Amino acid sequence: MTAFTYIGAALAEIAGCFAFWAWLRLDRSPWWVAPGVASLCLFAYLLTLVDAEHAGRTYAAYGGVYIISALLWLWLAEEVRPDRWDLVGGAICLIGAAIILWGPRGSYAA
Repeated sequence: MTAFTYIGAALAEIAGCFAFWAWLRLDRSPWWVAPGVASLCLFAYLLTLVDAEHAGRTYAAYGGVYIISALLWLWLAEEVRPDRWDLVGGAICLIGAAIILWGPRGSYAA
């Protein structure tokens, strides 16, 4: 369930941010802002559904998923194929996100 929630949050965040990008950088209508705001609200809500004890850990782990989603956006929406450094960086981020979210937690201090 966590993976689907993160993917949904990433899609909502990218869509919301792109709405502002379209308005401010691509000279689209200011009406793009309304669905952008709604999408960003959905993004924030979805992150609250992740089963984690601390918000900061949820957000940190989400960062890796967001990076992969942004690279997919680059490829599919902007038609720019990610290069090997994009892919290696994305893989490292996903590994880091998995460690942050699912790493064993003990009663000891790091």
